[in-house]
Amino acid sequence: MGKSIRVNTKRRGRPVTTGKGTLIGVRLLDDPLSKLDEWITKQNEEMTRPEAIRRLVELGLKVKGK
Repeated sequence: MGKSIRVNTKRRGRPVTTGKGTLIGVRLLDDPLSKLDEWITKQNEEMTRPEAIRRLVELGLKVKGK
């Protein structure tokens, strides 16, 4: 009897989490990074650093200037 053909249904690579967009790499020094982590802990939900940065950018863009 011959071997059966195996079908691989697993996808390779990282799953898409936020959709297609422009990747922007950001480096933060220790002080701003610790402040970001503090802000995250004050929120009532778990979130990753990238999600926190996205939310803070949205909040910053909504603030009306002088």
